[in-house]
Amino acid sequence: MALDTESFDILLTTIQRFVRERLIPAENHLEEHDAVPADLVEDMKAMGFFGLTVPEAFGGIGLSVSQEVLVNFELGRTATAFRSVFGTNIGIGSQGILMDGTPEQQAQYLPKVASGELIMSFALTEPDAGTDAASLKTRAEADGDHFILNGTKRYITNAPRAGAFTLMARTGGPGAAGVSAFIVPADLPGIQLGKPDKKMGQRGTQTCDVMLENVRVPAANIIGGVPGQGFKTAMKVLDRGRLNISAVSCGMASRILDESTTYARDRKQFGKSIGDFQLIQAMLADSQAEWLAAWALVREVAARFDRKSPHLSDPDVSMRVSCAKLFATEMLGRVADRGVQIHGGAGYINEYPVERFYRDARLLRLYEGTSQVQQLIIGRELLRQAA
Repeated sequence: MALDTESFDILLTTIQRFVRERLIPAENHLEEHDAVPADLVEDMKAMGFFGLTVPEAFGGIGLSVSQEVLVNFELGRTATAFRSVFGTNIGIGSQGILMDGTPEQQAQYLPKVASGELIMSFALTEPDAGTDAASLKTRAEADGDHFILNGTKRYITNAPRAGAFTLMARTGGPGAAGVSAFIVPADLPGIQLGKPDKKMGQRGTQTCDVMLENVRVPAANIIGGVPGQGFKTAMKVLDRGRLNISAVSCGMASRILDESTTYARDRKQFGKSIGDFQLIQAMLADSQAEWLAAWALVREVAARFDRKSPHLSDPDVSMRVSCAKLFATEMLGRVADRGVQIHGGAGYINEYPVERFYRDARLLRLYEGTSQVQQLIIGRELLRQAA
């Protein structure tokens, strides 16, 4: 699925203007109040942000992955919390239903996602199962035509806002084959939320624990209707999510470089602009080359992703997704560090955007698969291909 070129160009121009005129000016308010202003959330709903990846048949816009990464690049040029309002919802929160859900599940949930009526979160990580997702301990015990869920999920983005969770729980034996994906309404008895997490950065985003105690979920809420497929669903969902994180990383790097170049031009030392010094120019040049290389990689992998069957996994595409996620997020860390260095002492003061971006950027190398996990995926697939 993809939006026609003319309509997409109009949408992208609108988003660029919205980022420039509404979101960037609101960054300081967001940082101070740790919340996205309600009027901006309503504007995002009106502009269709909550339905960017939902097919038109369900009331969305229906972007392809190649189009989605272009949108996420633009959204990466401002505070990450703005995208977080709807990004998880249309990404890992609901993509499992879109990719593997039954027609009935898609018809019930996707229109509400597209309108912004329903916020969905992705609940995979646990206190003892993050990188090793296949070892999750949340149990789902069969009880007639229902399952009884018990366990704790950790660091769940948008959990305080969520109306439902795409939640992974163990219905079978150990390992990935025993995991099933459930649609769990947030208002079911037995669900409790932990206190909001206090994070290093990304103020305005909302994460917390989700505790489940004897939560009764209909068996019909297993995504796809078949137990034991949840881990495969999660991995397919994460492939698309990792590409979007890669695109956001490139957008953030672009913004940091713009801020750093402007500061280097205007800041005077020793009677001239610091941008006249070759060592400053070298840092700017390295950042420019790296983010352009990352952005080219992200777009190439997105095009490959669009060419594969949307319902099937492709190990080679997954490996390339991991390459993009690894390179783009690590690149962002280096660009953010140089941005602070170019600003000197001012870069450590929150009056300047690079200080916030430096803190915000650190998380991107951790969530949706750490850099080390991406290395393992890449290495294992290369060895498999060589066999």
